[in-house]
Amino acid sequence: MTRRRSSAIRCAALLGLLAFCSSSLAVDRETMLEEANLLILPRERQLPDVELINEQGQTVTTEGLRDHWYLLFFGFTACPDVCPTTLSDMRRLLGQLPPDLREQVQVVLISADPARDTPEALRTYLGYYRANFKGLTGEIPELQKMSKALGLPFVAATSMEGDYNVSHSSNLAIVGPNGTLRGHIRAPLKLDGLLQFLPQLIEAK
Repeated sequence: MTRRRSSAIRCAALLGLLAFCSSSLAVDRETMLEEANLLILPRERQLPDVELINEQGQTVTTEGLRDHWYLLFFGFTACPDVCPTTLSDMRRLLGQLPPDLREQVQVVLISADPARDTPEALRTYLGYYRANFKGLTGEIPELQKMSKALGLPFVAATSMEGDYNVSHSSNLAIVGPNGTLRGHIRAPLKLDGLLQFLPQLIEAK
C-alpha cells in the first residue's frame, strides 16, 4: 500500500468518524427536544451587560451568572397560573436530582412586572416554595434587554391600575457556568425527560 493511499484511507476514516459524531449529536438534540422539550443551541451565546436587583435588594449584573447552571424565566408574583406551575415543577425536578447535581442548579424568576415586584415581594413570594429560588427585578429597559438576550419575550403592562395581567414567555433559558446562554426548556415542561437529560447537560459542562 502506497503512502499516499494509506493517508487517503486514514483521512476518509477520520471524516467518517466526524460525520458519525455529528449525526449522533443531531440525534441527541432531536431526542432531547422530543422527550424533554430541551433545546440546546448549536453555539453558546454571550449575554450583554445588564444591571438588575435581586430579591435581597442588591444590585447584580449578568457577570454574576457564573459558577452554576441557571434556569431563568420571566414572570411575576401576581401570575395566576404559569408562574406557580413552573416554580412547583422546578421544585419537583430539583428534588429528584442527585444532591451533587442539585447544588449546581439555580432557578431564577426575573420579574416582568417591576412595578409590583419589589425585592421584598419577590423574596416573600419565592419563600413560599422553600426551594432557595432567586428573583431579579429592575428597570423596564434593563429587563427588556435581558429578555431579548435570553429569547424570553414579555410585554410590559401599559396600565398599572386594578388587577392587571402581564404577558410573558412560558419557556426557561439555560445559562451555563461560564455565563453563556446554552439553550431553552420549552413549555409545557416534561419532567421525566428533563430528569433524564438535564443531568447529562450539567455533567458535560
